Amino acid sequence: MNRRARIYVAGHRGMVGSAIVRSLRAKGYGNILTRTRSELDLLNQAAVHAFMQRERPDYLFLAAARVGGIQANNTCRADFLYQNLSIEVNVVNAAHLAGVERLLFLGSSCIYPRDCPQPIKEEYLLTGPLEPTNEPYAIAKIAGIKLCESYNRQHGRQYVSLMPTNLYGPNDNYDLAGSHVLPALLRKAHEAKLRGARKLEVWGSGKPRREFLHVDDAAEACVFLMGREDVRDGLYNAGTGTDVTIRELAEIIAGVVGFKGSLVFDPGKPDGTPRKLLDVSRMAALGWRARISLIEGIRSTYANYLAKVDARTFSLVERARGSS
Repeated sequence: MNRRARIYVAGHRGMVGSAIVRSLRAKGYGNILTRTRSELDLLNQAAVHAFMQRERPDYLFLAAARVGGIQANNTCRADFLYQNLSIEVNVVNAAHLAGVERLLFLGSSCIYPRDCPQPIKEEYLLTGPLEPTNEPYAIAKIAGIKLCESYNRQHGRQYVSLMPTNLYGPNDNYDLAGSHVLPALLRKAHEAKLRGARKLEVWGSGKPRREFLHVDDAAEACVFLMGREDVRDGLYNAGTGTDVTIRELAEIIAGVVGFKGSLVFDPGKPDGTPRKLLDVSRMAALGWRARISLIEGIRSTYANYLAKVDARTFSLVERARGSS
């Protein structure tokens, strides 16, 4: 990518989008376009079209999405399907009409069948039924992949799709009603430690295996792939190539946080897909590999979480003083 190129990052305030912006700036890209939701509602087709016609970016990272954990996915199914489909259709089509040649669509490993062989290869897409608890989100992401593929086939665009495994890191969502497993466990372990609790409840049996990728590694994968002029099309997995059980994850988090109590698993809560480990050989063949270990990533993420908690507490205290 040319250092002076106009680069639009859709969803720059989210965990992945903000990491992509950090990565681009660290590499010397200064002409980065961003818009908040109040400035540009990606659900508004006319507004997205007008923005794209006016700005005409050279490169576009589509990291904007409605995201959440098992509970949010399973209870807000219509919202996840409609909003993600709308964002994808609006942004990809507007980009094409504005002449954007290069676009990277950010998907999710949940696009793959629930019970497909491990590790998961890109060609396993659409070879079996999806995990029911997050099926609407997965269907929307599959539609985004096929949308990019179709614009490439029909119009000669270079729209590529990256499928990261489970992500975590700075700017994650720690709301227990809508967060993914790692940030949820991090918050629950921290609050249990503060309460002096003897037990920490963990959803499910603890047996499912998951792979976790630090968001800074995911951002590096996005920028790396966009910068490859020989990559014009296709689907690419991004992960670490290793996984852990949810029990092992909970034990690591408890150790990092300093929670000394016992872990109690609730098998009455859904486990989701039994295992999700990505085959990352396609990205490895191009020369990209993840660099941040799980323990290192969780330590830095916990430090980031503590900074956010301290900042929020300080803000509440200052507001209380101002109103007294």
